[in-house]
Amino acid sequence: MILSKQVAGWLTRGFLIFAIASALFLAGSAVAAEKPPKVNATAVVVIEGSAEEPIFSLELRRPVPIASITKVMTALVVLERSKLTDVVVVSERAAKVGEATADLRAGERLTVKQLLGAMLIESANDAAYALADHIGGKDLVDSSRNGVKRFVLLMNEKANDLGLTDTTFKRPDGLDADGHLSSARDVMILARRAMENPDFRRLVRTESLTLPGGRKLETTNDLLKKYSGVTGVKTGHTNDAGWSQVAFARRGGVQLYAVILGSPSRVKRNSDLAALLDWGFEQFGKVRLIEGTRPYAQALIPFAEGERLDLVADRSVSRVVQWDEPLTERVTATRMISLPVMAGQELGRVQILSGDEIIADRPLIAAESVASADIIDRGKWYLRRALENAGGFFEGVFGVIS
Repeated sequence: MILSKQVAGWLTRGFLIFAIASALFLAGSAVAAEKPPKVNATAVVVIEGSAEEPIFSLELRRPVPIASITKVMTALVVLERSKLTDVVVVSERAAKVGEATADLRAGERLTVKQLLGAMLIESANDAAYALADHIGGKDLVDSSRNGVKRFVLLMNEKANDLGLTDTTFKRPDGLDADGHLSSARDVMILARRAMENPDFRRLVRTESLTLPGGRKLETTNDLLKKYSGVTGVKTGHTNDAGWSQVAFARRGGVQLYAVILGSPSRVKRNSDLAALLDWGFEQFGKVRLIEGTRPYAQALIPFAEGERLDLVADRSVSRVVQWDEPLTERVTATRMISLPVMAGQELGRVQILSGDEIIADRPLIAAESVASADIIDRGKWYLRRALENAGGFFEGVFGVIS
């Protein structure tokens, strides 16, 4: 990360804005890898957790099947419209859903939390259908009507609310269906939103779950056990979608999301995701951009010859930044203080900018108190000024005569 300090030369409302143009490399900054690893997939995106733009993408907006990653949206809608303790009666429709299942039985009573766990941990399609039927059929007068269809409408409404413009849902489980599509961009947005929910976060980092009757379910997310720092979020696989996953990982204060859609195999998906995460973590670091108690400026003290007051940042600020991101330090501070000044009094600001965006901003405060000058100090100061001015006058006069 390159940090340039910009400081000086003009007065604005009694403040002096300093600017010194000098580029500095922060000590300890890592040398980031130049290129991302090569991956075999239809679409890819890697993004830092708080950023708006990805650091790497491939076919970012291409609509493709996403298989069971769909269940992230299913979970989001369920969590917004129910309590974890709500009881769900498994419908016959749900019990008949095939592929990956939790072996649910028609008429079985399970909590929303249990079904969400089965759906997110072992990617159980019957659990997704049971939840969709329950939520979608809540206010249907005829209980025989299919609540799943109504639930899918809710999924698409939520997708629209989140700005998932490349996404159309046809099923709550993600099994292949004509027109059931999303993109790497939309998957990333969806995962980030879902990870804001603490109940969702707890479920997707869980490695196993046991349902009543001794049914033990194991996570489909291999990276939970194989990659240090991964705590979510969801895998997916169908014939049309290939092997797909959106992963979330945290390391050294840096958070990353990586999406792979359409990998040719489970092993390849896992290895490519690990490589993308490794590369992503090399690009970022959490650094102290503003140092608390460090003097960023000095202000003149009236009636005190040559004495200055240190203006220090009130506290430190650390942020995750990309190592090769050019940053600018801007200091705005009062030129001369008005007495008295109390320690901690705000007298300026220090800001760190990335382009035009302020990414760190703290007040500059007086490092110590300075009392008002007494009449003797004022008198001495005025006398010195008078003598200096007189000396300059006589020097000018005799310089002209000579």
